Amino acid sequence: MTEERNQAELIHNLDTVEELGEDARMRMAAYHQEVERSFNKNVRTRVFKLGDWVLRKVYENTREVNAGKLAPNWEGPYEIIKVVGNGAYRLRNAEGKEVQQSWNAAHLKLYHF
Repeated sequence: MTEERNQAELIHNLDTVEELGEDARMRMAAYHQEVERSFNKNVRTRVFKLGDWVLRKVYENTREVNAGKLAPNWEGPYEIIKVVGNGAYRLRNAEGKEVQQSWNAAHLKLYHF
């Protein structure tokens, strides 16, 4: 390896750095699309209508104190009274009291009498 050849190789490498970066970005974009397609094929959207009765998922902050691991995972039933947005709903409990926050459909499931 001579000094001139080394300089020529360095210049060539500097010229191809952008091409290599572009190739890597294209591969990464293709990979992201493949992962997104794989994830989205298993997604099941839940659509509820006005008047449907649903159960609401119980979280740690709404779970009863000292309920333990055998506590129920769902609470309700609640009636859907308003469609707020894309997958968000306003709820009313069985006594007629409206729930303050709107709930996403991912945290609701249909209640069958």
